[in-house]
Amino acid sequence: FFKEAVRELGAWIGTNGNTLVYGGSKSGLMGELAESVLQAGGKVIGVEPQFFIDAGFVYDEITELITTKDIAFPGGTGTLEEITEVMSKVSLKHLDAPCILYNLNGYYDSLKQLLEHMIEMDLSSREKQEGIYFAENLEKIQKCLAK
Repeated sequence: FFKEAVRELGAWIGTNGNTLVYGGSKSGLMGELAESVLQAGGKVIGVEPQFFIDAGFVYDEITELITTKDIAFPGGTGTLEEITEVMSKVSLKHLDAPCILYNLNGYYDSLKQLLEHMIEMDLSSREKQEGIYFAENLEKIQKCLAK
């Protein structure tokens, strides 16, 4: 299910002339996403640390590769850290872009509940969380981007 949904998203990104910027790996769901963007005629920019390139993880067919000395690798707690950094920037209005979490099969439901709990406890507000979206499918992602 995840692979199919990721490939659908990638086809939409590529078909609509958008560019995917991601960690640069050829493996996992992100590799599937990059491949589907490329197959749909889109551009893919990878941002990857040198040690991953040296280890052979880079996706050679991507449009552009930006090499860094250090970066958080996507997955698990690293992904959570990256998400919360973007949510914080959106909340502080330091980033003029939406933070869209692809909530496949309810994967991010508990994070959504935590954000609601923050509002209930007066530690956050709807206004501060404006621009943070949870989308269950490609159609909802498209609606978030159209706002």
